[in-house]
Amino acid sequence: MNRLIRSFSFIFLLLLTAGSVKALGVNLIANQQQVEQTGLKNASNLIAQKAIPQQSLYAANQLKITVKEIAPYSQETELQIITVFKHKPGGDTLISAAADLDKDLGGLITSIRDRGEFVGNELETFLIVPPQNSIKPKLLLLIGLGDEQNLSLDTMQRVGTVALRESVRLKATHVSFAPILRDQNNATLDTGDVVKAVAQNVILAYDTEKRLQKQGLAQSFIVREWVFEAGSAFYSGAISKVRQAIKLTNTQIATRSATPYVSGR
Repeated sequence: MNRLIRSFSFIFLLLLTAGSVKALGVNLIANQQQVEQTGLKNASNLIAQKAIPQQSLYAANQLKITVKEIAPYSQETELQIITVFKHKPGGDTLISAAADLDKDLGGLITSIRDRGEFVGNELETFLIVPPQNSIKPKLLLLIGLGDEQNLSLDTMQRVGTVALRESVRLKATHVSFAPILRDQNNATLDTGDVVKAVAQNVILAYDTEKRLQKQGLAQSFIVREWVFEAGSAFYSGAISKVRQAIKLTNTQIATRSATPYVSGR
């Protein structure tokens, strides 16, 4: 009897062990599949990130400025800003990325301009909430450049100031900017110089904003990243010009008065 009991016990132990090994094997296979899937996902993310050339620099007040080789309609951002010339009665020129942007929006930009509801006078602004499943930016801001023949770097500097102040007003922590001058068939200004002019006044306007905040004259707010979008032909030049803008504004900011804006209080 004892021998029979020991035999059954041994068989039961074998079955239990076999079941445990099988379960362990299933768990190992599941874990391996999970690791492989996670690895593939991470690898895909890394490939996607590496596929888009971009470089970040830091200006005064820890303002992160990134130059990124991407089209405005593909950029994941809270606020996308573009500039447009004053509307021409005979029709406006939109090519390449600008034309694709308007197409993805269902012709919205062309429509509001042809109707005279957004003319594009210098520094005139127009805010759009893009239709669902159209473009990736959450908001699109148009800033007018005025008459095309009057375009200058001074104009682009003023655009930079307005762009930053509108971003703060809208509480956009991640902002992307594309002048799209070439996509309106205008090559009057060097693309790098345009980026430098805009960047310079973005940095200076942000410094003013941070000074106001420190003195309790503006609500606390941080622009976490400002992205300049550039085509492949202008990418490297844009990076160099942003560096120049940062160096120049560092000098300008260092000489700004530290005296409070409000006196006698």
